[in-house]
Amino acid sequence: MTTGHLVLECEQAIAAALDKVSAVDFLYLSPDEKAASITAVGRLEARLAAVKLRLLAVADEVAEASGARDVGAWFQHAARVDRGPAGNAVRLAKSLDRSWHALAEALSDGRASTVQAMVIAHALDDLPADVDESVVTEAERVLVEHAATYAPRELRLLGRRILDVVAPEVGEEHERKALEDEERHARARTSVTTTCHHDGTTTVRARIPDAAADRLLTYLHAWTNPRRADGTHGRTDATTEQPYAMRLGHAFCALLEHLDPARLPLHGGTATTVMITIPLESMLTGLGIATTGADGRLTAGEVRRLACTANVVPLVLGGHSEVLDAGRAKRLFTAGQRRALSARDQRCRADGCDIPADWCEAHHLRPWSRGGRTDLSNAILFCSHHHHRAHDERYLHDRLANGDMRFHRRT
Repeated sequence: MTTGHLVLECEQAIAAALDKVSAVDFLYLSPDEKAASITAVGRLEARLAAVKLRLLAVADEVAEASGARDVGAWFQHAARVDRGPAGNAVRLAKSLDRSWHALAEALSDGRASTVQAMVIAHALDDLPADVDESVVTEAERVLVEHAATYAPRELRLLGRRILDVVAPEVGEEHERKALEDEERHARARTSVTTTCHHDGTTTVRARIPDAAADRLLTYLHAWTNPRRADGTHGRTDATTEQPYAMRLGHAFCALLEHLDPARLPLHGGTATTVMITIPLESMLTGLGIATTGADGRLTAGEVRRLACTANVVPLVLGGHSEVLDAGRAKRLFTAGQRRALSARDQRCRADGCDIPADWCEAHHLRPWSRGGRTDLSNAILFCSHHHHRAHDERYLHDRLANGDMRFHRRT
């Protein structure tokens, strides 16, 4: 008798048993019987899933015979499931058959569910290729063992740090490399886009590193104060019934209004200052229209509010009214030095870069932390991209005869 016939025979036996169960009224089972039955059915589900995955792992010829693109496409049609779940099932089947035999065994005898197996296999597949085989084997054993007590979410967290459990010295080095790659990836994917809807609102879409997002939410929560006195979190304002997303939006506006212009980067100059033009009479009466430097329009009443909450003050040109923070002035270039650098360098001094000086940052040729002075002879202008290159240990840089800096990757 072939394996296929055995599977069909098994299916008939299980179907017959299910026919008997379908006649039972579960309402009259005791709580203990219900609990035991639910657990037992869960084990059967896992065992049946294990059989299905074993078959999928060797079903390439089924796809070929039917003319399907691959096993996943055939299974999607035959089982009437979406493409994603079908592909996930085939990948798990191949992974269990090829690599994770202990996990496959745990699934076959009901010690792990299909979702747990998928999480564990994903964590094991993600282990670095250079990890010793004995460490990988131990990682699989530990994750399978914890499937008896941990739900998929906890297993996923454990899987990310499994090397810290089974081989701490390997895990720390792997985590360092992974974090470096993640940080570089995050910076490469960081973006902010704005879409003006011409109805008084603008959509701001941002994709930023997790650390920056955590910092932003911490700041916003300081305004929204979602925690209630009883320790729970409120997602709706009890007094105004505002959705929490709206409260976060208002908090974001408040955060921008309360930024201290004196603590913004000097290289922005007037670019970091919102200039508002409004007649004095309109400002005093609250009637009339004001214009911003970006051709935006504000009511006089809004300008008056900003004057109270956003540190809008008269602009004083030169003289002794300019105040510098002594702590910052010791390390950062002053506004006067910035103007001199802009006049001297005129652009980013990286070889071939034409980013204008107003968009550049002042860089210490000899690091300030290593005794470099904050003066013009030790300064050069770089755009943000090349400033990061200057501090990236993966790159070397050489000073050219014309004063430009040429970067090249270490070999």
